[in-house]
Amino acid sequence: MSSQALTLAIDQGTHLSRALLFDTHGEVVAQFSKPVEIFHRSPVEVEQDPDEIIDSIHSIVTQSLQFAAQHQKRIGQIGLATQRSSVVAWHKATGKALSPVLSWQDRRAADWLMSFSQHQTTIIGRTGLRLSPHYGVSKLNWLRNNIPAVIAAEKQQQLAFGPLASFILFHLLEGNPLVVDHANAARTLLWNIASCDWDDVLLKLFEIPRPYLPQCHPIRHCYGYLKNHSISITAVNGDQTAALCAATEVSQEGVWINMGTGAFILKSTGHQLIRHSKLLSGIADSDAQEKRYVLEGTVNNAGSAIDWLSEHESMPQPYQKLDAALQSITDPPLFMNTISGLGSPWWRRGPTPQFHALDGHPLTDLAQEHMLVAVVESILFLIQANLDCMAETHLPIKNITISGGLAQSDALCQKLADLSGLTVQRPALVEATAQGIAWLAAGKPLGWHKQNKIDCFSSKATVARQNVINERYQKFVSILQSN
Repeated sequence: MSSQALTLAIDQGTHLSRALLFDTHGEVVAQFSKPVEIFHRSPVEVEQDPDEIIDSIHSIVTQSLQFAAQHQKRIGQIGLATQRSSVVAWHKATGKALSPVLSWQDRRAADWLMSFSQHQTTIIGRTGLRLSPHYGVSKLNWLRNNIPAVIAAEKQQQLAFGPLASFILFHLLEGNPLVVDHANAARTLLWNIASCDWDDVLLKLFEIPRPYLPQCHPIRHCYGYLKNHSISITAVNGDQTAALCAATEVSQEGVWINMGTGAFILKSTGHQLIRHSKLLSGIADSDAQEKRYVLEGTVNNAGSAIDWLSEHESMPQPYQKLDAALQSITDPPLFMNTISGLGSPWWRRGPTPQFHALDGHPLTDLAQEHMLVAVVESILFLIQANLDCMAETHLPIKNITISGGLAQSDALCQKLADLSGLTVQRPALVEATAQGIAWLAAGKPLGWHKQNKIDCFSSKATVARQNVINERYQKFVSILQSN
């Protein structure tokens, strides 16, 4: 790595592919983006176009290279962060996509996966994950058995499939290698968190042939060189675990919450692999010598819950109404946020998404602003349930660092502080995922984490108001548990 070279961060997200160029001080000097579509074929079928994703990445990489040339700069290394748990199949020889990308939100094969529930203890022990259709294995199995092009490629021994990251790397790198990083491999239910490789017991259990899967490498690793350029990809990670590295060297005393389409609550456990029966254990950073682990909670619907409300209630521009509604409405209904099922700590489909009174009775004919506040409050309640589980490990939790689109709401950050009783810190990050993967790709240089501005939110709730908040939270949990 050249001390003067730029670092290119590629962040392929659910709705947008981004490229950001960072200088040697960790400052953004240019950024480019291109939207990508997501298709909700049914309540459980969520897809994306793999060719559109690859085209979007080629476009933003080309713009980044052109910018560097125009400004007489050199890109020294590249980091790639992608949606975890999204999968795709392609032809091993030609690279042609054989299937749509099945999004991390896709749950079409849930019934098949639940047939393995008697093996849940084994699966948790080997992967650190719960048996959830949001992860890759059920989607990979569905592709093998339902897509004619995938079936034909398998018969010809030309099938490749796996996490979206491996498909992107195949198309970006010289020689079209079949490779993937630890973090994205970990979200398949096929990867062993102790050995950091595909697990033979689980491959046999789920009947997934190893030769079709990419080779696993550490997060920080030389994956190869960009086609037609002598620029190496030196780090690949999942979006949420990359974001954990954005604001600080991974803190041992805080919790990181990234609030985008979903909300992800991550607690670093350093070199120690710690487990909790209702949370996930995962990997945030690794190289050839060491691994750094996390405890993770997941809320399936954050921004997507607001999008759902906007669509179902014909509510235009809900995000622009967010702060005003949160500040003015103190007695919203309770919303059972189960649109895509419940993540941690419940791990089930849950009751039908519905608004309730505090006594538990369903409600209809509500004002839109009251529904909006109820949806946001439900996101915070689901986050708090995960924080409660993390506290049971007796790991220190002194503050929350928050990022993502929903974190831009001051009122939301304040409500989280009031609910949790913790100080909520919001660094002035451009893009947390991009900054995190750039830092890893650049070799974790010192000095990148000096923030010009950090907004802090401390609890302002009076004792009486805190009692009301706690009562609402407990009633929310009670309704979820009783359904």
